[in-house]
Amino acid sequence: MIAQQDLVQSKLNEEALITGEELAAMGDLGRCELVEGRVVKLSPTKMPHGFLESRIIYLLQRYLEDHDLGVVMGGEVGVYTGRDPDTVRGADVLFISHERLAQVTPGGFMDVAPELIVEVMSPSDRWSEVRKKIKEYFEVGVTAVLIVEPEEQTLALHRSPTDIQEFTLNDTLTLTDILPGFNLPLHQLWPSPETS
Repeated sequence: MIAQQDLVQSKLNEEALITGEELAAMGDLGRCELVEGRVVKLSPTKMPHGFLESRIIYLLQRYLEDHDLGVVMGGEVGVYTGRDPDTVRGADVLFISHERLAQVTPGGFMDVAPELIVEVMSPSDRWSEVRKKIKEYFEVGVTAVLIVEPEEQTLALHRSPTDIQEFTLNDTLTLTDILPGFNLPLHQLWPSPETS
């Protein structure tokens, strides 16, 4: 175990490019992503972000209990968006169909694109990085990306890096091609005053 920890620290110190598999073997490094072979540390999220993530997971899970189409996952699930050098992005929330899930290599990061990824914006997020991440998701086959803006209380549905539909509190989100019959009135998402 000590030898493994020494190897991890050595790799991080020397700035050597690592693979997704090596990142997975390193254990818990805290909140991070692998971008073109380099570990990028991320700040912990604040309460509104955590509330929105859990709320989205709850609403998707509730829908999936009646429509057995796949699974929802949360908590910075690692998704490969590039290889050689490897990029592994941490998705806040994702939905993957049973069909695609059956193709995922067990035990590692997700190497098959989910249909839906949801990213909740944090104050520290830079739009240039978010746009890059959105582009990467579509390049590997993600069908739709939702970007949730907690402060503005808006949601942007991306069908491609340039095909974007904005939703506000008075709108209802539907994703008929991915989740038939799923309706999300946006006013159900936003944190109560005690979590803001």
